[in-house]
Amino acid sequence: MNIDFPFHIDGRGQTAGAGDDDHIREMIEQILFTNPGERVNRPDFGGGLLALIFAPNSPELAAALQFTTQAALQRWLGDVIELAGLEVTSEDSTLRVVVQYVVRRTGEIRTDTIERSAA
Repeated sequence: MNIDFPFHIDGRGQTAGAGDDDHIREMIEQILFTNPGERVNRPDFGGGLLALIFAPNSPELAAALQFTTQAALQRWLGDVIELAGLEVTSEDSTLRVVVQYVVRRTGEIRTDTIERSAA
């Protein structure tokens, strides 16, 4: 059993768990929204997307964001998933990330949409 993210206690008073599919999605979310330098022993961990919620939209920013996000996912989850596609969009104060990937263990193709807003 994998530990659920964010960490919490379940109704039985034990550490809440997550199934394999949920755990993979939660790992992707952690990588995308952790700022590099935020983790003490892994200063290069993370995609840093939260810092870009209020950044001005431009084709150059979108291209850079696409590249760095793909690199972070491939580096930290390359043994768990094979990245098939990634789309990052920002509207007002909401950041939407659509990740398409293949779970290496099962060969299952998945698409997850993750949203965060500044509000």
